[in-house]
Amino acid sequence: MAEAAYAKGLEGVVAAESEICRIDGEKGKLYYVGYSIEDLARHSNFEETTYLLLYGRLPSREEMEGFSGRMRSSRDLVPEILDMVRNFPRDAHPMELLQSVISYLSGYVRHKIQHSATCNCRDTLHQVVQLASVVAAWHRFHQDREYVPPRLDLSHGANFLYMIRGEEPDEYEGRVMDACLVLHAEHGFNASTFTARVVASTMSTCYSSISAAIGSLYGSLHGGANEKVMAMVEQIGGSDRAAQWVNRALDEKQKVMGMGHRVYKAKDPRAIIMEEFLLELSRRKNDTRYYDILKEVERAFRERMEEKGKPIYPNVDFFSGAVYNLLGIPKVLFTPIFAMSRVSGWLAHILEQRRDNRIYRPKSLYVGSAPREWTALEHR
Repeated sequence: MAEAAYAKGLEGVVAAESEICRIDGEKGKLYYVGYSIEDLARHSNFEETTYLLLYGRLPSREEMEGFSGRMRSSRDLVPEILDMVRNFPRDAHPMELLQSVISYLSGYVRHKIQHSATCNCRDTLHQVVQLASVVAAWHRFHQDREYVPPRLDLSHGANFLYMIRGEEPDEYEGRVMDACLVLHAEHGFNASTFTARVVASTMSTCYSSISAAIGSLYGSLHGGANEKVMAMVEQIGGSDRAAQWVNRALDEKQKVMGMGHRVYKAKDPRAIIMEEFLLELSRRKNDTRYYDILKEVERAFRERMEEKGKPIYPNVDFFSGAVYNLLGIPKVLFTPIFAMSRVSGWLAHILEQRRDNRIYRPKSLYVGSAPREWTALEHR
């Protein structure tokens, strides 16, 4: 075999075949198992999308009812998990809790299962479902409020809002939250998904693989961009100051968060949908400040980039933080929400990795010292 070319960050390297996700970066298209993200966000829900990712097809009505029932019945947390969440260090980030709790969850499966690299992880949906419950519980405890048990009659997104608020969201808010989970459920071989597959390739368990993926997502270059976008918006303060802020940031070689994507050469299709949600939520709440600032940032940034012949477009993080903010979700929960969405995609990739597994073992390009003679300690 010819020596492979070096690609920093594995950019452009094909590491495996996959049937799960297709990204057409040139045209700004995203597909889960062949279905466009536009159709899924508008017509599906998080439970059905999870089924699609795990089984590779859409369910029948009977299959959907059974699967949804299993997901919803897995939402509640046992007292031991609640104690762990309640007693986790107060100054720790919730992503650190999620990475720890996913392994703890493996000990509290309510039905008998062999934890192994060959078990059918579709049977243990609580490692998908309960991340949302853990995030909600953490939020409640940090407000010195009691845990709100889940409701079985609400969608995954609406139930999450109910568990953090203690009151049922209106129908549109619940629909938006659930659609946001769909938008973040899968995105090919991103850093956290690749991490999950690497761990799975060692024949480790799904819990260990997901825990590792959460650690990868916690990095500021991966999961925390929408939080930084909101910090930018708050720093700008008003749409009339956005252009000046953008120009100064670009002159000082600063990064404008939420603009550009390593894969997309057109506008991120998820950003288009998020923008629609933000506009409608802003109108319903009679508060367009975030929307106005972001649109002016987008306009000013695009204008500067087009002058250089470099059209760069918003990614999903550009609008998602403002959507979550209008839903009453604090910034510290933005990345955990990413995790509780992406866990469906992680599990799908773990199962796919196991089907035709080969342990990942790439080479490195050695650039260190030439062979050297040993020198005894007394002569150094």
